[in-house]
Amino acid sequence: MGKAKIRIGCGAGFSGDRLEPAVILAEKGELDYLVLECLAERTIALAQKRKLQDPEQGYDPLLERRIRSLLPLLVQNKIRLISNMGAANPIAGAQKIIEIAGELGLSISVAAITGDDVLVKIDPNWPALETGAALEKSGPMISANAYLGIEPILEALQSEAQIILTGRVADPSLFLAPMIHAFGWKTDDYDLLGKGTVIGHLLECAGHITGGYFADPIKKPVAGMAELGHPFADVFPDGSAVISKVDGTGGVVNVQTAKEQLLYEVLNPYEYYTPDVIADFTTVHLSESGPDQVSVRGGTGKNKPATYKVSVGYKAFFLGEGEISYAGSAALERAELAGEILTQRLKGQFPDLRIDYIGSSSVHRGNFGHQAAPYEIRVRAVAKASSVSQAALIGEEVEALYTNGPAGGGGVRKGVNEVIGIVSVLLDRELVEPKVCIFTI
Repeated sequence: MGKAKIRIGCGAGFSGDRLEPAVILAEKGELDYLVLECLAERTIALAQKRKLQDPEQGYDPLLERRIRSLLPLLVQNKIRLISNMGAANPIAGAQKIIEIAGELGLSISVAAITGDDVLVKIDPNWPALETGAALEKSGPMISANAYLGIEPILEALQSEAQIILTGRVADPSLFLAPMIHAFGWKTDDYDLLGKGTVIGHLLECAGHITGGYFADPIKKPVAGMAELGHPFADVFPDGSAVISKVDGTGGVVNVQTAKEQLLYEVLNPYEYYTPDVIADFTTVHLSESGPDQVSVRGGTGKNKPATYKVSVGYKAFFLGEGEISYAGSAALERAELAGEILTQRLKGQFPDLRIDYIGSSSVHRGNFGHQAAPYEIRVRAVAKASSVSQAALIGEEVEALYTNGPAGGGGVRKGVNEVIGIVSVLLDRELVEPKVCIFTI
């Protein structure tokens, strides 16, 4: 309590993020806290699906690799790790961390936060926020996870746990909780919570603010992209911060990268809803205070919402697809003929069949008058289906083009995936009961 400054690093911005930036932060970043933000809306539903197949699974697929590389550094440098890598199964994830620590001969305490799984409390007849229709109209529900806030993380921080593993928690809360813990902020001081939420939001996507998603080789060149560093923030008791990255890592931190991240996923900058505070981003001031350093001041907040947002995953459909390439003279014309053949053979069974000409019209579904004669084109056929066998017909028809024409097709790829959809509802806070379980070795 009463610290003059803390340093928080963000070593991952999504489940599949690189492993090395977090290791560099833990080794050279002189951190107090390292956050790994590894959950997205569909990620948690897919994790629940894995847990249904195996009760010992459901935590992040990269948890073991991340922990093995980080754990010795966390212990050596006395860094506390906060991460939502627990996904659908924080208890099993915590037990796996304890197992790894034992193999490495390290003593560690892990706090697992549960309570975000609220599937049994969701009425299928409730309307989805996105559609207004009953949840059951979307498809069979497989998951429902509430976006928890700071409260259970603060409880875990009061313990001796060096690693705090959560399930679904609002992204900024992972960063806000250690600020409150370190500086003794009151949880109803909404101006300070608004400022801390701004900082957490700026950090949460990791490489976004160090130039990753920002980079454009023509308009916004960024050096050292192959060794992109991830950010850390020096946070002060007044809710201000300086965001930077480890010296010698690639990328850039400047006002432009910070502004792009500040606006990322923000629908209303006057009211950015989290479980902890409704933050106002309109008074944030960003300035460059040195090379790869951005000072962050401002931001306010008001009362926290009376409800939690709940992300509901459901079985949407099976997706069948197939791809084949055509190259050389008249590549586009041969590709378009392939598309016509596929349309004639499949449209009756798949009314929403989509044919893409990758390299010509696959992203924007048209060329907008900028048509050129490409040397190579890849045809992609894709459609929704109600079963695996029906979805497989798409790839089978694409593969049949090998010998049934047009000429010169090759490199077929086909597949079937079960697609998990996401909708949302609101749930009264008193119906959600977070819990903290401690594991030690």
